[in-house]
Amino acid sequence: MARGEAVAVGHRGDPYKYRENTLPSLLSALRAGAGAVETDARLTRDGVPVLLHDRTLKRLWDHDRPLAAVTADELRGLTDGGVPTLSEALAEAAAFPAARLLIDFPDPAAVPAVVAEVRARGAADRVYYCGGGTAMLAVRAADPDAEIALSWDRAAPPRPALLARVRPQWLNYRFGLITEDLVRRTHDEGMLMAAWTPDTRRTMTRLLRMGVDSITTNRIDTLRRLHAG
Repeated sequence: MARGEAVAVGHRGDPYKYRENTLPSLLSALRAGAGAVETDARLTRDGVPVLLHDRTLKRLWDHDRPLAAVTADELRGLTDGGVPTLSEALAEAAAFPAARLLIDFPDPAAVPAVVAEVRARGAADRVYYCGGGTAMLAVRAADPDAEIALSWDRAAPPRPALLARVRPQWLNYRFGLITEDLVRRTHDEGMLMAAWTPDTRRTMTRLLRMGVDSITTNRIDTLRRLHAG
């Protein structure tokens, strides 16, 4: 992906307006002009990829049950259809051909099923992936051509051996770790720099001035206004 205006990425959709990782949240971010929406993928007991960050349904849906213990049909009943399948999310996002989904993996075990679902939907060009080393190694094994953003939350940089195996197009850093020197070195090494998850205008402005190529935020409207103004 060539460098240009920083990509505005909605974190789990538009979560200050709608519940995270739901279709209304996803669509709100896309309608606000997000270039991508970051979503989290996990598997139900019967192996269906769905959009959910947490291991259980407690925080968002007030059911103290692990997602891995319920089937897709049971999940639909427990949440009144609120937790979308990845297939449903891809179908809705297809109405915004200029935007993509950035799929994160809280559980690397979901990688093979998610990549297979993306392939089955013919959506490989509308999806890219982010996550830690274990998950991204699994993505690279499942799809040698996948676009990958290796997420990083440590001051020490990723080891060269990991970079050589993952072959990420992006380094996806926690925003507080990013410096001008890090952005420059990342670009010099042929990768793009992504930041997660700043929510203040001041921090977004600072990151844009450093030359980051993508910002994932809970406040997509604020970031879009910065781009517009």
